[in-house]
Amino acid sequence: MSKPQGGPLAGIKIIEIAGIGPGPLCSSLLADMGADIIRIDRPSPTGLGFEFAGPKADVRRRGRPSVAVDLKHPKGIDTVLRLVEKADAIIDPLRPGVLERLGLGPDVCLERNPRLVYGRMTGWGQTGPLAQSAGHDINYISLSGVLHAIGPRSHPVPPLNVIGDMGGGAMFLLTGLLAALLEAQRSGKGQVIDVAMTEGSAYLALACFGLAAVGEWVDERESNHLDGGAPFWRCYATKDGKHISIGAVEPKFYALLLETLGIDPKSLPDQFDKSGWPAIHARFETLFKQKTRDEWCTIMEGTDICFAPVLSFTEASKHFHNQARGSFVEVDGIVQPGPAPRFSRTPSSVKFGPPAFGAHTEETLTAWGFSAGEVEALAAAKAIGRKAPAATK
Repeated sequence: MSKPQGGPLAGIKIIEIAGIGPGPLCSSLLADMGADIIRIDRPSPTGLGFEFAGPKADVRRRGRPSVAVDLKHPKGIDTVLRLVEKADAIIDPLRPGVLERLGLGPDVCLERNPRLVYGRMTGWGQTGPLAQSAGHDINYISLSGVLHAIGPRSHPVPPLNVIGDMGGGAMFLLTGLLAALLEAQRSGKGQVIDVAMTEGSAYLALACFGLAAVGEWVDERESNHLDGGAPFWRCYATKDGKHISIGAVEPKFYALLLETLGIDPKSLPDQFDKSGWPAIHARFETLFKQKTRDEWCTIMEGTDICFAPVLSFTEASKHFHNQARGSFVEVDGIVQPGPAPRFSRTPSSVKFGPPAFGAHTEETLTAWGFSAGEVEALAAAKAIGRKAPAATK
C-alpha cells in the first residue's frame, strides 16, 4: 500500500509571526511534519538573525511560504485576522504585549476564531518582573540553573543556544501546540499557551534538580557523574588533537572499557569513588593520547563501551551511520539535518529551502481564500508585499 504524502500534520493550518531563534525552529518542525504553515514576514525584514550569512543559511525558515505583511498598516492587520479565521494555530514569538498593541492579541484573535490555539513563546514568560526585559538563551539558562552546571570548574560555558532557545523554547512550544490542538478537537475551544524558555530549560534538567534536592549533586562543575567530573563520562583528546567521547556509566560498560584499554581493574580506584576520579582520569587521558581519533574509532566504535568520535558540524553528515540512515539532506546546496522524528505511515519531508522574504505573498493569500482583486487592492495599498530596502549612501 502506498504511503500517504504530506506528513502527520497535513491539513493543519498555522500562522507564524516572524521572529528569531526558537520560533522558526518550531515552525520548521511543523512544516516538515506537513502542516500548512505560513510565515508572516515584515515588508522590509531586518534584525532576523542571519543577514550576515545570506538567506539560504537560515535553514530554520525552510518548508513554508513567506508572506510579507505590513503589521503597522490597518489593512495589514485585517489581512492577518482573515487568515486567523481559517487557522488552527498562531505562533507569537514576540515580547509580551507587542501583538496586543498591533491589534492581534489573543482576545481579538480568539473572538474571530474560538478554536484557535495561540502559542506564545518568550524567554521569561508572559508574566513576572522580568517579562518585559530583553534577553537571550544564555540569560534564560542562567536563571534556570542550567548554565551554572556546564563547563570547567573555573567558569560556566554557554552550550551554544540549543538548551534555552531550541530545547526549552522551540520544543516546549511544539509540545504545547500539539497538545492544545488535540484538545481543541475534543472541546471545540482554543486557548493561549505561555512558553517561557527559563521554565523549559529547567524542565530539561529535571533529573538534576531531583539529585540536587537530595544532596546528590555538587554545586561545583566537573564534580558530578554527568558534568565531566567522572572519568567514564567525558571527552578525551587524541594523538591528532581531536577528541572522542566516553559514556561508560554502567559497570558492565565500564568493565569493557577497561578491558579494551588493557587496564587491570585492581590497578585503579573503584569506579564510583569520587576521590579516585582524578587518578582514573589521568590514566585514561594518557592512554587516549597514544592513538588518533580514527584509530580509536576502529577499536571502539560499534562496541558497548558507549563511545563516539566528537565530530564537527561538517563531519557529522559524512559519518557512515548518519549516511546509512539518511539523517542529513541537501537543500539548495546546503547540507542540513533532515526531518525528525520519523513516521512509518505519514513521513515528514523538507518541502523546499528558505524562501526569499515575501516570495509567496500573493499566491499564498489566494490559496487561503483571498480573491485576486483583494490581493491586488492590498498590494496597491502597500499593506502586503516586499518593500525594496532603503538605498544606502
